[in-house]
Amino acid sequence: MSKATRFFPQVHDKIRLPCEACVDHDHELQVHDIIRLPHEVRVDHGHESQIHDIMSIIIIYNVKEVYMQITLHSNGYEVLVNTMGAELKSFKDPSGKEYVWNSDPVYWMRSSPLLFPTIGNLRDGKTTMKGQVYSLVKHGFCKDSEFEVTEQTPDSVTFLLCADSETLKSYPYQFELSLSYHLNGSTLSMDYHVANHDTEKMFYHIGAHPGFMLPVGDGETLADCVLTFEKKETFTSYAYDLEHLEFNEERKVTHPSSGNMLPLNVPMFDSDAVFFEHTNSHRVSLTNTATGKGVSMYYPDFASIAFWTPAGGKAPFLCLEPWNGSAIFKQDDDIFAHKRGILSLEPEEYKDYHLEISLLE
Repeated sequence: MSKATRFFPQVHDKIRLPCEACVDHDHELQVHDIIRLPHEVRVDHGHESQIHDIMSIIIIYNVKEVYMQITLHSNGYEVLVNTMGAELKSFKDPSGKEYVWNSDPVYWMRSSPLLFPTIGNLRDGKTTMKGQVYSLVKHGFCKDSEFEVTEQTPDSVTFLLCADSETLKSYPYQFELSLSYHLNGSTLSMDYHVANHDTEKMFYHIGAHPGFMLPVGDGETLADCVLTFEKKETFTSYAYDLEHLEFNEERKVTHPSSGNMLPLNVPMFDSDAVFFEHTNSHRVSLTNTATGKGVSMYYPDFASIAFWTPAGGKAPFLCLEPWNGSAIFKQDDDIFAHKRGILSLEPEEYKDYHLEISLLE
């Protein structure tokens, strides 16, 4: 199997989803979008309106045919990760309580995609690299690529993805990308390694997109929870233009806050993700204001952070997204090397990025 196997490799049947099945800011499932199934999967037209039936088929197909699941254990804690996308799928405490979003496709079919080599969307999905125009999907191709397992212990695993004929169609660099997970009790470490094996300077973004179950406890709502940063912040974000699919330097939103605490509410996500380009902090927690339970994230090697849940407040999860990079801005041109927050490596140079997720019980 190719290291860059597409999630839905062939087009055969077209199934239209009901409007209730929308919506995520990756635009993977939207009203009237078409889900393309591989030819091995047949769905009769009597089930076109049944989102759970359709998606269960897709999920079964992927589990059995496409990727491998790996379980890590440490002091009663358990983590589940997939070779497809090197994606974190589950993080449970010793009582069996789940903290990672369960990938329910009614709201969002992913749980923690790896964002590389771009974060967010490009203008019209295209950009110029090495003097040529390439099409590159939102958040990059890693989320739909199968990674190789290079190391594994009972509490750790390392995944590897290298450039191949498929990735070169959209990203013309000979890259090497690895993601290592290490579970130590209630803390999960994630270490990213990016290397440039190309003959030219390589440009890229890198970020994480883990979703966490919300409510954290029974009976909670979004408004019962708060984001707490380690330092005082201004909490001014860029508003995302849903019509033109871009940020704008001239459109900023200042969110009501108290010192280092940002209360959550449904309307703040009406225009997609809340994106703080630069923070004084590199640690943030998502907790219930009454119990203090939730999750904490430490992101020392990431310049920005964004938060997202689908508009309307019905989806029971919140994503904490440390970024090095961002989606397109109105003021940007279409040269990939000019993208906001762009990173670069000289030939045979490499860079490491560290991230930690801790459960607050």
